Amino acid sequence: MTPNLKPGGTPHATPDEKRDRFATLTFEREVAAPLSVLWQAWTAPAARAVWAAPSPSVTVEFLEAETRVGGREVSLCKVEGQPDIRCECGWLALQPAECSVNYEVISSQGVTQSVSLVTADFLGTSERSRLVVTVQLSSMAEDMETGYQQGFGAGLDNLAGAAERTMVLQRVIGAPRTMVWGAWMNPESLPQWWGPDGFSCRTKRIDLRTGGEWVFDMIAPDGTVFPNHHRYGEVRPGERIGYTLLWGENGPKHADAWASFEELDGSTTVTLGMIFSTDAEFQEAKGFGAEELGLQTLGKLERFVTSR
Repeated sequence: MTPNLKPGGTPHATPDEKRDRFATLTFEREVAAPLSVLWQAWTAPAARAVWAAPSPSVTVEFLEAETRVGGREVSLCKVEGQPDIRCECGWLALQPAECSVNYEVISSQGVTQSVSLVTADFLGTSERSRLVVTVQLSSMAEDMETGYQQGFGAGLDNLAGAAERTMVLQRVIGAPRTMVWGAWMNPESLPQWWGPDGFSCRTKRIDLRTGGEWVFDMIAPDGTVFPNHHRYGEVRPGERIGYTLLWGENGPKHADAWASFEELDGSTTVTLGMIFSTDAEFQEAKGFGAEELGLQTLGKLERFVTSR
C-alpha cells in the first residue's frame, strides 16, 4: 500500500532524527461486509488494484501481483509532475480470513525511502468485519511517518468502501484445475455453460487472453436480451482471471471482477469476485438475486466439466 510521499534523495540525519524515523503505526477499520469478503478484497490482486490509490490524483500501475507466501506485488505510484514511487510488497504469511504479514519497500528514483513490516489481523462474522493493520516502519527519508498515516489511512478507507460493495461466490468442483480452467478459457466451451439456469449466450466476438474481450448477449428463458461486454485485464493461465464488466458493448463499467482457481486433492475451488462500481449497483444486484444466479452459473460449470 503506497503512502503519500515527497520523493527525493535521502538527507543526512542526526542520531536523534534517525531514532525518530522508527515508528509503529496502527490502523483499525470496521467494515460492513462478511469476513470472507474482506479477506478477498485485501488479497485478490484485481481487488487490490481497485482500492490501492490513496487519492484520485494518484494512479497505481501494477507490474507484478502474486498473493501467496513467497510471492510479491510490485507497483508504481504515479502523480503528474513527480517521479514515480515504487512499492514492493512481499508476502511472508497468509492465514485465510485471520492474518497476513508482508514486508514493504518504498523507493523513488532508485533510492530506498522506507522499509516496513505490515501485519493485518482480521475478525468478523458473516455480516461484519474488523481489520487491524500494524505497520512497523523504518524510514530513511523525512516525513515518512506522516506519509504512511495519510496513505494507509486513505487506502484502508478505500478498501472498506470496496469490500462493502463486493460480492464473492465460491464452489468446489470435483475435477482437476486443468479441466476447470479449460472449460472456462476455451472460446467454444465458455458460452455453452455461462449464465444462470435457463439462460443462453449469443457471442458476437470472443478473445480470451490478456487484453482480449468477450462481447455477447445473455438471453433469459423469456427471451429478454441482456448485452454484456467483458474486458480481460489479466489472464494468468491455470490460476486467475481479472476482467471488467460493461453494460453492453463499450458501455459503462459496472464491476471489476476476478476468478481464481485452486486445486486440492483432485478438486478445484473456484472463487468468483465482483466489486461493483457503486453501492447502488451492488444493492440492485443483491436485490434481483445476483448471488443465487451466480451460484447457478458455477453449478452449470461443474455440470459441464464433470459430464465430459
